Amino acid sequence: MKRSVYVLLAVAALACVAAADIKGMGTLAGTVVGAGGKPIADARVTSQGADGTSPQSTTTNAQGRFFFPELKHGYYDVRAYHNGAWTVWKHNIEVKTGKQTEVKLQLPAKKSK
Repeated sequence: MKRSVYVLLAVAALACVAAADIKGMGTLAGTVVGAGGKPIADARVTSQGADGTSPQSTTTNAQGRFFFPELKHGYYDVRAYHNGAWTVWKHNIEVKTGKQTEVKLQLPAKKSK
């Protein structure tokens, strides 16, 4: 019984990936880190088409991770904001159909006064 449940779950997972392939969708995901490399929770991450169209945003989870699911195959720009600081834009990140593209965004060091 247990084995058939695992088989059904595996089939369902493969069906989701296949559906993403059919729709021509991929995922842009990554991590926002501070200057010391520590993951940053609750950072706002903005993604847009490389031509500046279709901006959208999300926030990072407790592990500093973000996800933009179901993006059309193409090129995207992404950056993050937290506590008054922006990362630099990462430009022309290719999102491929049926794939998850990973990117790491690093916030600058805080300037001392």
